[in-house]
Amino acid sequence: MSARRPQEGSGQEVRAAAARALVPVLNEQGSLAGLDEHSVIARDRGLLKELCFGTCRRLPRLEALAARLLKQPFKKRDRDVHALLLVGIYQLLYMRIPPHAAVGETAGAARLLKKEWATRVLNGCLRRLQREHAELEAEVDRDESARLSHPQWLLDALRKAWPEQWSDVVEANNQPGPMTLRVNQRLGDREAYLAKLMDLGLEARLCAHAPDGITLETPCDVSALPGFDDGLVSVQDEAAQLCATLLGPVLAPRPGAHVLDACAAPGGKTAHLLEQFDIALTALDSDNQRLARVEDTLTRLNLEARLVHADAAERDWWNGTLFDAILLDAPCSGTGVIRRHPDIKALRRPSDIKKLAKLQAALLDNLWGLLRPGGTLLYATCSILPEENARQIDAFVERTQDARVTTPTDVAWGVASGHGRQLFSQQNSHDGFFYARLEKRPTQ
Repeated sequence: MSARRPQEGSGQEVRAAAARALVPVLNEQGSLAGLDEHSVIARDRGLLKELCFGTCRRLPRLEALAARLLKQPFKKRDRDVHALLLVGIYQLLYMRIPPHAAVGETAGAARLLKKEWATRVLNGCLRRLQREHAELEAEVDRDESARLSHPQWLLDALRKAWPEQWSDVVEANNQPGPMTLRVNQRLGDREAYLAKLMDLGLEARLCAHAPDGITLETPCDVSALPGFDDGLVSVQDEAAQLCATLLGPVLAPRPGAHVLDACAAPGGKTAHLLEQFDIALTALDSDNQRLARVEDTLTRLNLEARLVHADAAERDWWNGTLFDAILLDAPCSGTGVIRRHPDIKALRRPSDIKKLAKLQAALLDNLWGLLRPGGTLLYATCSILPEENARQIDAFVERTQDARVTTPTDVAWGVASGHGRQLFSQQNSHDGFFYARLEKRPTQ
């Protein structure tokens, strides 16, 4: 009996840790970006991440079920107990954890939150769900938001914007995204790297659209990837890798080109451009902590760039030298990467879209003045909402006389959307993304 106590204890610890991590999300005061996986023992870190991310992924449905299981809502000061209930429901309905463990360990975790009174409430709610799950699920699923695990405003926006694709997008959003790698062309090619993975028993396949991309059949820790510490490979979604493909015709023929990555953190696209092209790159970001991640990425890959902590909507950092190319991976709603950041379902609001669109327009107008005549600006977002994408670029081209659209139309990825191309998140494939490529007309 004594040999089982540590495991049982850690089971309660990981559930209590998940509840604590979810409280800022439920209070709309924080995200899972800062999830401290080291708050639990090593063997429980995968479980902690699954409990947190999975609960957020199914949050609208879990909230609907919790409302039916509770006689009255928990007080705001007991949001951690409410989070525990959501975690328990998620385990019972979506995980292969034995029901007795899901119920017992979740209810017991209330003691670690110093709320022993809640153990009986949680136990009663979760056992009722075990008994009546079919009836309760049928009841909540009459509501579209609960059935599809998305906030209603987002479902309405997706259906209006993409009547043919929205259902597939929603389905993909409710599944974890695959782990995709980018092979460093300076150090090898992806066919050789794929062979290394297969030799190690790591099943993988070549990406269909990104020439440096490989998607793993099953995600793994980066420590299991051959040569990761030596810079042979990085983790980056296939859609994000298309940035380098789109800038290739501009940068490949122009060694030493001055390039600005205007919202660079965490540095994946910065690194990819430096791996592929002989350029002088400035990586700009307004968040100094996130800029440090760019530095870490470049250090691992043995790459160099000028790092600048500044606001891309301002020019006080600029030395007056015009850029040959600018990448604007603009701040956006993240609606194309919900499967990787499912807390977006709880944190994003319709009012955010208008604010983000205003910021994107300001960034476009400011950065256009930093581009030399004949230079190229690549606009990118991980959004699938037209207000941030096609309509944004349409409006910019309308008000900018020297902007010429050069977005390719003869590509096998995405769909034409205004002056750009829209990719949608797909199961076992790329994320949702938007690209528009613009050239600044040479002066007469």
